Amino acid sequence: MRPVRGVARALLGGIFAVAGAHALLRPERYAEQAAPLAEQVAPLLERVDPRLPSEAKSLVRVNGAAQLIGGVMLATGTAPRPAAALLAGTLIPATVVNHPFWLAKDSQQRREELVQFAKNLGLLGGLLLAAADTAGSPSLGWRANRAVHDAQKSIRKAQRKAVGQLHSN
Repeated sequence: MRPVRGVARALLGGIFAVAGAHALLRPERYAEQAAPLAEQVAPLLERVDPRLPSEAKSLVRVNGAAQLIGGVMLATGTAPRPAAALLAGTLIPATVVNHPFWLAKDSQQRREELVQFAKNLGLLGGLLLAAADTAGSPSLGWRANRAVHDAQKSIRKAQRKAVGQLHSN
């Protein structure tokens, strides 16, 4: 791993590990803000599996645990692409819940929330880059296309050879 890639992953993952630990250990700090979203997703969770938690405090803990685990994985370079994708998935609801600038009562609060919302969009961009980063290796799609191309080339070569042998007999 190149040093820049390692430092970038550590910096990006670190903020999620810390935020996830806070949410996991002190979910009550975030549960009130998360309650409206929890109420909206509760019916969906109930349909998926009635055993899934649907109260705000539990959902904050689940999101916090995912951020803690994903953050540590990204920071240490352990399965960084899936870790970044996981973190991107946790960031979206956290941003909507924690920075609803559209609900702000005054212009100062709206500006502050908008800055935090935009910052999280920037983090989301970094996570999407990390999720797509192949560390300089060709992507799985490129390798699959290359394998198909090579197989087609081998088949054409074998066909020409077979036709040549038929004509020589």
